[in-house]
Order: sequence, then C-alpha cells, then structure tokens
Amino acid sequence: MKKRTKIIILSAMVLLLGVTGYLNVALNNSLSSNNDGDSTTTSSYFAAYRNDRESTRDQEMLYYDAIIANETSTEAAIAAAEEARLSLVTQMEKELVVEGLIKAKGFEDCVVTISSDNVNAVVKADALTSAEANQILAIIQEQLGTNIENVKIIPVE
Repeated sequence: MKKRTKIIILSAMVLLLGVTGYLNVALNNSLSSNNDGDSTTTSSYFAAYRNDRESTRDQEMLYYDAIIANETSTEAAIAAAEEARLSLVTQMEKELVVEGLIKAKGFEDCVVTISSDNVNAVVKADALTSAEANQILAIIQEQLGTNIENVKIIPVE
C-alpha cells in the first residue's frame, strides 16, 4: 500500500508537470502570435516569466503538501518538507517586495530571482545609467543583505 500510494502521488505530479508544460507552450504560442512590436514582446517576456515561475512554484508547493499529507512520510521528511515550503514562501515574499520597490523607483517592469548565492534583477529598460543601477543595487542590498559581487542587473528592452 505504501509503495502504491507513492506511485500514485508521483504519477499525479508528473501528469501535472506535463499539463503545466503544455499550457506554457500554448500560452507562449498565443502570446507570440499576438505580438506586434518590441514593447509587447518585452511585456510578454515579463508575463511569461512570471507565469512560468508561478506554475513551477505551484508544483513545488503541491510536492511539499503531498509529502506532508502522506500518512507514510516519516517525521523527518515532513519536517524537511515544511521547512522547504516555508523557505519557498519567504523567498517569494522577498522577491515580490524587491520587485515592487524597484518599480516604485520608476522602472516600468522588473523580475527578481533569488537563489542561495545570487540575486538576478531583470529590468525593463533600454539601458541603465550608473545612478539607476546603483538605486537597484541599494534596494537589493537593503532588503536582502546580498554582496555586490552576487548581484546581476540585466536591462531588457
């Protein structure tokens, strides 16, 4: 019974991942067929990235929830899943705050990703002046406490 339950849960997750991939391709195709210019392409980049990030995180949450809800999971596995879930929620909140603060500085759009060592900020701009890059860097350092060497700021037209 234990093995069968695990197989069912794993199969369901693989199926959901496949559906997510199909929807991603379908949405990207419909977005690319509707694009008329560079500004739409850039906007769809940010929208597509957010959709991809959200669907990936939804899958991760489902995975952690399945481990937590599974009767056969060990206490250590449940504790690790709860810790990973909490860590993911914390990371999502930090990214949202930093993105909002960068947009508040006058940038049209922005996507921030945080990994264990690095922070990447993709900003909708033709180019960034030193002052603009410093503003973004200051926000990231203030909110996340990240070293300058570990931050990448990428302007996207």
